[in-house]
Parts: sequence; C-alpha cells; structure tokens
Amino acid sequence: MSRIVVTGIGLQAASGRNADESWVSIMSGTSGIAPTTVVPTDGLISSMGGQVWGLPASRSTYLDRCHRLAVHAAREALAGSGVPEGRGERIAISLGTSLGGARSGQQFHDQWIRRGLRSANTALLRHYPLHSVADHLASTFGLLGPRSVQSNACAAGAVAIAYAVELLESGTSDFVLAGGVDPLALLSFGGFSCLGALDPLPCAPYTRSSGLNLGEGAGFLVLETEQSALARGASIHAEIAGYGLSADAYHATAPDPNGRGALRAMESALEMAGLGAEDIDYVNGHGTGTPANDSVERKVITHLRAGSPPPISSTKSMIGHTLGAAGAVEAVVSVLALMNQQIPPTHVPEGTDAADDVDIVAGVGRAAELSVVVSNSFAFGGNNASLVIRSRPSGPEADVPRHGVVVTGIGAIAGSAATTSDVRRHFLEATPVFGSETVQLEHFGAFVTAEIPSADLTAGINPQHLRRMDTLGRRAAIAAGQLLRERRLSREEATGTGLFSATGTGPVSTIEAFERELLETGTGNTRLFPNTVMNAAAGHVALLNRLQGPTATISAGGTSGISALHFASALIARGAADRIMVVGADESPAAMLAGYARIPGYLARTDSVPFGRSGRLLGGAGVAILLEREGLAPSESVLGRLSGFGLTGDASGAGRLSEGSEAWARSFTLALADAAVDASAVDAIVSAACGRDQVDGLERDALELAGIAGVPLTAPKSVFGDAGAASALLGVAQAIWMGQAGRIPASRAVPVGAPPALVSVDGLDAAVSRTLVSSYEVGGSYQSVVVERAGS
Repeated sequence: MSRIVVTGIGLQAASGRNADESWVSIMSGTSGIAPTTVVPTDGLISSMGGQVWGLPASRSTYLDRCHRLAVHAAREALAGSGVPEGRGERIAISLGTSLGGARSGQQFHDQWIRRGLRSANTALLRHYPLHSVADHLASTFGLLGPRSVQSNACAAGAVAIAYAVELLESGTSDFVLAGGVDPLALLSFGGFSCLGALDPLPCAPYTRSSGLNLGEGAGFLVLETEQSALARGASIHAEIAGYGLSADAYHATAPDPNGRGALRAMESALEMAGLGAEDIDYVNGHGTGTPANDSVERKVITHLRAGSPPPISSTKSMIGHTLGAAGAVEAVVSVLALMNQQIPPTHVPEGTDAADDVDIVAGVGRAAELSVVVSNSFAFGGNNASLVIRSRPSGPEADVPRHGVVVTGIGAIAGSAATTSDVRRHFLEATPVFGSETVQLEHFGAFVTAEIPSADLTAGINPQHLRRMDTLGRRAAIAAGQLLRERRLSREEATGTGLFSATGTGPVSTIEAFERELLETGTGNTRLFPNTVMNAAAGHVALLNRLQGPTATISAGGTSGISALHFASALIARGAADRIMVVGADESPAAMLAGYARIPGYLARTDSVPFGRSGRLLGGAGVAILLEREGLAPSESVLGRLSGFGLTGDASGAGRLSEGSEAWARSFTLALADAAVDASAVDAIVSAACGRDQVDGLERDALELAGIAGVPLTAPKSVFGDAGAASALLGVAQAIWMGQAGRIPASRAVPVGAPPALVSVDGLDAAVSRTLVSSYEVGGSYQSVVVERAGS
C-alpha cells in the first residue's frame, strides 16, 4: 500500500487567519471563544462561538461565508504544497462539510417566508448545496479531477481525508485537496440550543463539560504519495498512516456510553497503520464539552491503553466545534504538533479542575517527542472516524492483497413503485412511476413529481422507531430492509456490515420545517433537529439493522451514488470491510421545487422526456446496493460486479454547467479504461439525461467525444424522474436487471434530435453483459461506472 503524505496545510479558525498564526495562539492556550456577531442569537441559550474575525468579503459578486472560509484555507494549503501547474485533471477535491451554504439558504428562506416566493432571491441558492463549496474551489483553483463531499456531521472532515487516501491509493488521482469547512449559522445555533447542548460560557471539555460552543473555520491538507512528493522535491510534513470508520448503531444523537464504536474506529486506524496502542504519543480528542461525549472519550482512551493512557487535548476548547470542518481542522493541528514536536493544550477556564483519569494537557502546550498522533471525530448519529498521523513514513510499504468486489443485493422504492420487484417491472416495461403526486407552489401552479406516496413509507419499519424518522430516513430504511430480507445475513455478518449513504440534497423537507419554525418563532423543534443532518437517514438504517461497520455519508448531488460505490469498493478491495451496503435516498418536496420554479422551463409540468426539452421532473427514491468481498457470498447471491470507475470534474463553478463536454467524456473513457475494455465491449449505456436541454446536450456530445455514441442508450428518468443521488444507484440496479432479462427497455418517447442510439419505443432484445452508467451534477462533476453481469 502506498504511503500517503501531507505536503501542504491551510487553516482558518477563531485562533488565527492561517496555520502559523493559529498554532501560536493554540499553543499559548488562548481561547478564541466570544459572543458571535454573525448569527442572531436572541432567545437562544448561548451566543458564544468561535468566530473567524476579519474574513475578507468577496471582491466582486456575492459569495457565501462558507465558500470564503474554504478558499482562504485551500489557497494556503495549495501554495504551501507547490502542486505543479498543468496537473488539474489529476487533482481531486475531497471535502467535508455539515452546513455548506446554509447561510445563503437561510437568507432565501427568510425572504420566502416574509415576502413570498416570487420575491425571494433564488440566486442565493447557487451557494446552498454542500457540493457548491467544492465546485467553487474547483473553479477558483482549476482542480479538474474527482470531486466528492462527505457529510457525516462532526466527522465529515476526517472522513474526507479518509476518502482522499483511497483516491490516491487507487491511482484515481495524483494529488488531493482534502479538508473541511463550516460557517457559524442560525441553523446549527438554533438546533443545538433547542437540544440544550450549548454552553452559555466558554466551553470546558474534559473538565466542566457543561456544553459545547459552536465554531467556524476551514482546514485543508494537500495529500499525495510519498513517491510523488520525493520525486518533485516537496517538503513532507507528515504521513496519513491510517484511518478507521465505524457506526455505533445506538442512538440518533447520543454516543454509545460504552464507547465500543469509537474504540473500533481507533483500533481500525491503528491496524491500517501497522501500529499498536503503545505507539500513540498524543490524541487530539473530539472533546466537544458535552458530558456524554467527554466521558465516553475519556473511557475509550483509558480502555485503549489501560494504566498509561496517552495525553489528550481538545482543540475545540479554543476555537469551538466547527462541525463538518472539525476533523480536518484538528488533523491540521495534529500535523502542526508533529512538525513542531509540541502537544497543544486544552483551555481550562479559571477555577475549573482538570480530570484526573487522563492527562488533558491543561492550560498551555508542552514540548514532547512525537511520532504518532491519533485524531478523533465522533459524530451525531454514532458516526466515528479516527486518523493516525505519523511524523515520517518508516519501514517498507505494506503489500496489501486486493480482493474482488461483487454486488450481492438490491433493494429499491421509487415513486409509485413500492417494492424492488415493482421498480424492476416499471423499468423493464417502461411505465412511469409518476402522475399521482403533485406539488402546488404559490404563484407558479402545479408540478407533477415522481415522489413516493406517504402511505408507502411505513412498510417493514418498527413502529416505535418510525415516529422518530423523517421521509428521507424512511425511504432509505425501506430499501435497506427489502435488500436484507432478500440477502439473509447472519447477526454476526450484519453487525460487521458497513453502511455508506448517498444523498444529493439531503433531508430538504425536514430542514425547511425546522428552519421555518426557527425563523418564525425564534425556537427550534427538538423532534426535527436530529433529522436535519445529512447522515441522519444512515443512522436510522444502522440502528434498525444493527450495522456497525465502516460508515460514511456522501452528499455531492447527482454523483453521490457512484462516489459512495467507489469509496465502499476501495475499502472492501483492501480488506478493511467484508461487505458494505450503499444506500441512496432523495426527495422532491415543495421546498425543493421552490428553488427552481422561477427558472423558465426548468421544471416539467406533466411528463419527463429526456432529450425532449420537457423540463426536469423531480422524483423521490430509496435504493440499496450490497457490495461484498468476492468469495464470501454464496455464488447464487452474486448479481454482478463494478469493474471500472470514471470520476472527473471541470471548472463550471457553483450552480453552473460548462458549455464543453470534455470532462464528461473523460469520465466515460476513464471508466472503460479502469474496466480494461473498449467501446466494443459495452452493450448498453444508462443515460443521466433529464429533460433539460443543457444537460442532455452535454451528455449527447460527451458520448460522441468518447466514441460510444453508437452503443444502445436507455434513459430511465423518463420512468422514474430525477431522484438525485438515487438515480445512479437505480442505474446500477437497472444494468443488472437488463443483464438478467436480456433486454434493453423501450423508450417512452424518441424526441427529434435525440441520440441515434436511444432505444426505440419497441425496446431491444439483446445480451447485456456490460453496461456503462452515467451521472453528473451541476457545478461540473461527472462520474461513471461500468457494471458487469454475473458470469460475464
């Protein structure tokens, strides 16, 4: 396995405007916690936060605060690394964020509530999706490689670094800008306030532990292989030696009081690094300041190395909890600790006694001989991530055997198709799952959607748990439940199974309901808030099915599904997991359509006609795909395999699409190359066309440019509408179903100007051994996967 090293770091936080300034402040034990001026906190239990002061405004057009934080930290990291120019196509972005452009979304929402939808500024929504931050970074710095966004709440930044390791190890990229960012926002202040989790005083992790202070910031690392760094003479600051991911499957907001999931994450990270607990010199702790988190982490540290636990400190005690940025910000601090051979402290308020069961490095930092640092991030929903960071690579590179990865299960619900067999039938018969569900918008009339009827979102879910779930969690749970009833895993197998969630836009209806109440009344709803995070649906699925293996949540728009499959496949291939379920879920509530209604012709009124300028008909779906290590599953359970991925991007920028199709075409050619086949070996293509001419035209041109325009093409969004991240996972299922049926389904319509290879209204009987599945997202991200039928 390649050694992955850090050659550049960047940091923006309440402690300082760059990494060096922050380090001096942190080592002195100076707290950056103070009353915030960028969030209205009247009526909330605390106004204290770790605010970044003096953040420059955008020089020209409006730019969300989150994006500005990200740009400054990313610029510092890239400049420090000296990444060579002209390598943009080989530079990936792996970003962690919990809020993204939530501040812009809140502005739009407030205008909608107070002045009506027609008077709300929809331009603000260009900055709202989480992936818009990554899109802006790609455009600003010319980073044209793969692009992914992790959103496991407080663990997102650490998980983003973990995925960066896999992108480099797989050879998908040569460099990765990996990190996290989040701003201070009313959504998070209101949410944690209603839970009673905020401390009205400066927080005191591991001591008083009476609540957390929110913070904002951005931390980025430039990662590459040691071989690459040495070849170009780059300075190596540290090595990302290992990472571990796990799920508690215990509670929606509280950690497992025994810390079993957190311990598994730390042990997995050490195992990947080839190290033991005795090798740890320092732990940069999660240390939020809440009683439950602090007590569990102290318990885990003392259990991991009984009798002589390593020193631990909380960076959050000085900069606040930066949510999705925290894992990355604290990874940067950990690298700085190794570079400077100093342990950063925990700020302890005057008159507060330090705990005596662990060494929390109270007050000011101290000099120490450091070789190995562990950085912990334990998130909402029981999502745990630990990083092992080493001062310098040592010893030979580990020779890790690679395992084959197969698809062994499918579960799906989409529109009016309530079961997996219903979804399969609608696809093969080309009969739409929409027509009965509509959304009525003030001043704009009615729009048909392919949303799931609420009556279909209860089947198979424990009634006691059902009442705590929102609509996104329910569709994810139904799809996962259908899969598990078909692929009967033992209790032990299920417990070790990982869960990777993919969602394009997350729990939009829940976020809208929570934020509306917060804006109208000044108080958040405690029942709603736990479901506003992107990983909430995965948390419900894990809890219902006791899935405690590696977990991640990808929220990068329409490419999220393939990104999740790529990440999961990488872990299984190197033996870090035996099986991982990838679950994609998205919805199309009124709040979603409201953002598009003012764009002429954007939304379909009555029908979805890909390549036919019908407009985009939004849908809702839940799709589960089970990946397993080849040889573990019974042969009769093997449905197919994912044999090649193509992950690319362009510099379109947030909320925009390039007029060129080169990047999309590159995703096709890279997927075929990764599968070691040429165009003649592809039997069918599952198109991402959605009825929007700009999108459909780009894909049509990309197929031409990649030399695969003659391959039979099916456009399933004519049946299911556009279900966000779930669409590409539906595409993978459809590829397998076409192989089983020996048939490429008919098109519901073949519009004038459609690609010549679009299958006719009669359908096509054909042996389908190998299918290329296409996906895209506005902002310039394109991902494709080659799916092979079992036995091909």
